[in-house]
Amino acid sequence: MSEAARKIDYDAIWGEEEDLSVLTFNLNGETFAIEAIVVQEILDLLPETHVPGSKPFVSSVINFRGKVIPLADIRLAFGMDATDTTIDSRIIVIELDLDDEPTLIGIRTDKVNEVTMLPRLASEAPPSVGMRWRADYISCLVKRGGEFIIVPNLHAIFSSRKDRAGTTQAPN
Repeated sequence: MSEAARKIDYDAIWGEEEDLSVLTFNLNGETFAIEAIVVQEILDLLPETHVPGSKPFVSSVINFRGKVIPLADIRLAFGMDATDTTIDSRIIVIELDLDDEPTLIGIRTDKVNEVTMLPRLASEAPPSVGMRWRADYISCLVKRGGEFIIVPNLHAIFSSRKDRAGTTQAPN
């Protein structure tokens, strides 16, 4: 991903705002944050139905208020190991505009922490070198205390993309 593209993604999340309202959660010991405005609900774990032939990080669906929605384990998109669920595991239901259509998606987490404000001054675009994850999957990093909070680029993770043959495929 080019420096200009990373700058565009970074600017898109912050816009003109100095603070961003987010919901923080944990995955494999890392703290992530997603914009609070896209969060629809936080759920206890629900029964899942595996979908044969689906991508590994979106391999099942759940029933959310009578609607069938995909359940994502974004740790797999980031190349992390899958972990067993615990008493703290939750599902965050988000709504994203994908391909000009509002789409509900469940995200499995290890633990949901809090809704908080992150200051723009403490944030920066992901570095182009030394990242263990795909830089296009990260909108920005925010330093808080002695840790970094990762703000994932949910559109990059969940949007369809064209493969070499010109057909649409879901992200890995």
